[in-house]
Amino acid sequence: MKKKWIAVLLMVTMTAATLAGCGNSTGAAKDTAAATTAQEEESQTPVESVAKETGSVTGEITVITNRTDLVDNRFEEYKQEFEKKYPGTTVKFEAITDYEGDIAIRLSTTEYGDVLPLPNIVANGDFPNYFEPLGTVDELKDKYKEEFLRGKHYDGQVYGLASTINAQGIAYNKKVFADAGVTEIPTSPEAFLEALQMIKDNTEAIPYYTNFGAGWPLNQWQDHCWGSVAADADYHNNIMPHEENPFSPGKSNYIVHKLLFDIVAQGLCEADPVTTDWEQSKVMINNGEIGAMTLGSWAITQLQYAGENFEDIGYMPFPYQVDGVQYATAGADYCYAINKNSKNKETARAWIDFMIDESGFALSEGGISLVKDSPMPDSLKDFANVTLIVDNPATPENDGLFDLISNESEVALYADLQKQRLVEAAMGTRNESFDEIMEEWNQWWTEAQNENIE
Repeated sequence: MKKKWIAVLLMVTMTAATLAGCGNSTGAAKDTAAATTAQEEESQTPVESVAKETGSVTGEITVITNRTDLVDNRFEEYKQEFEKKYPGTTVKFEAITDYEGDIAIRLSTTEYGDVLPLPNIVANGDFPNYFEPLGTVDELKDKYKEEFLRGKHYDGQVYGLASTINAQGIAYNKKVFADAGVTEIPTSPEAFLEALQMIKDNTEAIPYYTNFGAGWPLNQWQDHCWGSVAADADYHNNIMPHEENPFSPGKSNYIVHKLLFDIVAQGLCEADPVTTDWEQSKVMINNGEIGAMTLGSWAITQLQYAGENFEDIGYMPFPYQVDGVQYATAGADYCYAINKNSKNKETARAWIDFMIDESGFALSEGGISLVKDSPMPDSLKDFANVTLIVDNPATPENDGLFDLISNESEVALYADLQKQRLVEAAMGTRNESFDEIMEEWNQWWTEAQNENIE
């Protein structure tokens, strides 16, 4: 395979925030901006879960976070609880808005906090250069859900533990659907389109909101091409990079993108997608002005608290079945990691244990907890009979290959340019059909495969 990792790093960095929100990336670029500095090899001894009798949990740690919306409120509550549990400790937060971009630069130094979200731009093989091992899968699987331990795993060690786990689906306003006369959750693209048409015919709500203007919400559609429709844990990282013409009829990328195209082409979305407003859309769906939006489960609480109608926000699986079974892509959100240069690794590990095992953070965010046998959140009650599919990590020979082909092909499945092109074509502002676009994507994909796979 040709090593062109640096050439695509900037593209990967721009899209990494979206990848992290769904948690399905297994390491984007083989070389990262941080990897330009050599680091000495050293023995990788896991930071064990804290042994309270040692008295080693003390002193100050800096916790870096991408959750700028929580750092001044809920995180302060967690800080107080932690410092009360471990007298003599101090937790400081550093919130970063452009997390992937900024942290890529800081990884070339030793100054990237004590605890941080493990960046998606770091390939699994580079984990030992920057992060402390947290234990093996066998050591951790009795306590945590095993299928979510392997994404941030390398050479027998786990380097990141999921802060929360996301299921991919569609947020919807239950009252709007009920007022429209929709009595069952759609389980096929055709049924979903019929439901949106009923909303258009019987209510004043916008059936579906694309959030075209923000761009990144369109990328939320991509995650449904994996577990939700392909129903194959290997498809994303190990099959599609080698697949011939993956945008052809009957294949998952065709099915998912065709539904987006049809929603717009049939006039079931906002009148002018170009002028959409992401922040306002949260208020609108809460108020019953929007029927549905495709977003990861991480967004549920944001929509619920955007207005006075908390109970009206529901979350449904993507409308598709395979042999009568409905599936959903699921994956870890950002994972907690420990800076290998931290001078207080014991307290850093205690913070991670506290956040996962005791704080209730995952459930409070409407997510799934990493803790084994933990309950599903109420917000995912419509997923009771849905099988969650977690992407298998790329095999060593495929590590980073999906991102390389996706970005070099210009299809850039986790960038918004081509998905905006689909919406524009569906609106009629571009003179091309859906199948013409898919044919071009197939051509681009094949050319990138030929260039990058020996």
